Parts: sequence; structure tokens; C-alpha cells
Amino acid sequence: MNRQSAMIGNDAPGDDALMARLAARDAQAFAMVVDGHALTIRRIGYRMLGDAAEAEDITQEALARLWEHAARWRPGGPGIGAWLHRVAVNACLDRIRKRRFAGDGTLPDRADEAPIADVLIDAEQQRAAVAACVAALADRQRAAIVLTYYEGLSNIMAADALDMNIKAFESLLHRARRTLQDSLQRAGLVDPSAMRAA
Repeated sequence: MNRQSAMIGNDAPGDDALMARLAARDAQAFAMVVDGHALTIRRIGYRMLGDAAEAEDITQEALARLWEHAARWRPGGPGIGAWLHRVAVNACLDRIRKRRFAGDGTLPDRADEAPIADVLIDAEQQRAAVAACVAALADRQRAAIVLTYYEGLSNIMAADALDMNIKAFESLLHRARRTLQDSLQRAGLVDPSAMRAA
């Protein structure tokens, strides 16, 4: 869990008070929410969509929805962080579905900004290969991997973000891990003998 979400995202009574301030249109309270959650939402958007501009759009969309719906906040729920995770994941899934109708679904290439060096190039190629394997997962499987492994959410919090019960989420995560492992193996990123030994 990152330090920012620990400060704001998991304190339900504090979140309830903060949301009451947002409902009263307190700009300072909104700035606190942005400071505490924008980076996490942006990371989720980038890892789901592979595009920095779209990730920024997702972040702004999620935060704008929170501001717009502040008066409807129900006290005692899982908190601002969980609500924003759910909105961000759903917005990403919507964009992925729209991409399928508008294009071929491939992620744009990312320019290599690292200094030229064999080790850095190899590391970037491996990172890109892993990202491509994650991007090739089914939408909800990709969301499960991003939320649990990249964002460090507990299974319960990730299940809530995907609006699933915990058993269904754990089954989804298991399938996602198996599919990802097979994909990484085919890409030569995982040694099959090491998997058998584990």
C-alpha cells in the first residue's frame, strides 16, 4: 500500500468527513483527495491502457465524478480510494471495449528514453515484453493483475474495485496468473524448468 492511500484512502470515518466537505464544495478538501489519490488512479489507467494521456483522462474523469457525486456519498463504506479504484477500472474497461470497435487493439509503441546501453535496452525490452503479455490478458484478468500486483491492493479491495465477491475474484486472479504465466513462458521470459521446481 502506498503512503498516500494510507493517509487518506483507508480511513473511512476520515473519508466520510472529507466527503461531507466535498458535498459542501470545499475546494481544499478536493485538493486533499487529489493529492492523496491522483497518482494511484493515473498508474492504474496507464497500466490498463498503456497510454499516459488516456491515463490522465481517466484520473480527471474519476476525480470529477467524485466531486459531482459527493452529495450522494454513503457514510461507512469502503472509502474514497476504493470508490475511485472502481470508477477508474470501469472507465478503463469501457475505453478498452471502445478500442476494439475503433482499431486493431494494439498498444502504441513507447519511445525509449533511457541512455543507450545494452543492459538498459535489454531491461526495457523485457519490461515491454511483460507489459505486452499483461496487455494481452482478457480485460478483467488484466484489471485483477494490475490492481493486485502493480497497485498492491488486497484481494478484498481489488474484488470491490471490480464489483465482485471475493471467491469470484480469487478465481479470476488464479486464471489471470495462469494465463500470464503461460504467455510469459511462450515469450521466453520464464524458465519452464524453474516453474516445475517451484
